Amino acid sequence: MVLINGKANDKISILDRGLQYGDGVFETIAYRNGKAEFLEQHLTRLFNSCDLLAINFKQQNELRAEVDLICQSLQQEQAVIKITVTRGEGGRGYFSDNSALPTRIISSHPHPDIPEHYQTDGVRLRFCEQTLSINSRLAGIKHLNRLEQVLARNEWDDIDIPEGIMSDEEGNVIEGTMSNIFIVESDKLYTPVVTRAGIAGVMRAQVIQIATRSGISVQEREITKKALSEADEVFVCNSVIGIWPVSAISNKLYPVGFITQFLLKALSECEK
Repeated sequence: MVLINGKANDKISILDRGLQYGDGVFETIAYRNGKAEFLEQHLTRLFNSCDLLAINFKQQNELRAEVDLICQSLQQEQAVIKITVTRGEGGRGYFSDNSALPTRIISSHPHPDIPEHYQTDGVRLRFCEQTLSINSRLAGIKHLNRLEQVLARNEWDDIDIPEGIMSDEEGNVIEGTMSNIFIVESDKLYTPVVTRAGIAGVMRAQVIQIATRSGISVQEREITKKALSEADEVFVCNSVIGIWPVSAISNKLYPVGFITQFLLKALSECEK
């Protein structure tokens, strides 16, 4: 099902700035057991991202009602809901008229078929050659321009490698093509700073919250490839996959360690 500005439709105007310039933001939400998981956290980030990009989005109530309608229409136990908000239609050129009505798009999709052993045995990752641009104005925001991730993900087609690691232009490890990354060193949890590049993921925030509440030290810091190679444990996460332990990056092997297993269990039991 697809709703565009509250109406069943699957087409937008060629003048929409989301199409023309990637001028918008989006959220990807897991639907499980009759519920859109972490919905309020996703909506909060969506609304905050609109504010940061000066998108004049005032249709929060309409959007919430439309998400409810999408959820009610779902027949399957698991699905993925995507919410997109663009700045709306505009003329040619970069200047935007903030009196334009933003476009809101909500769609439901089949949940990806993820092998169960990814969470028990871990996944193999690789390093991507494509880097992430450093831009503090856009860092953290899940905006529509995902060309860097598209280029990175198309560097390989090995089905046994479900994710790749991206670094910034200075060589610091930032995230996966579709996930955030954490490492464990001496029973302490670290994740890359995303104030200059990368996305501040909803699941990333949940992992930090769960770990902190459980007494696990968590710190955001710069993480080099050397630090990654020397880590005791590594895992990646996002709202759809949850947590994937990392068993190998290129030729370096990692155990599915205690902290990763603890967070997997804690996440499965927390209120979503």
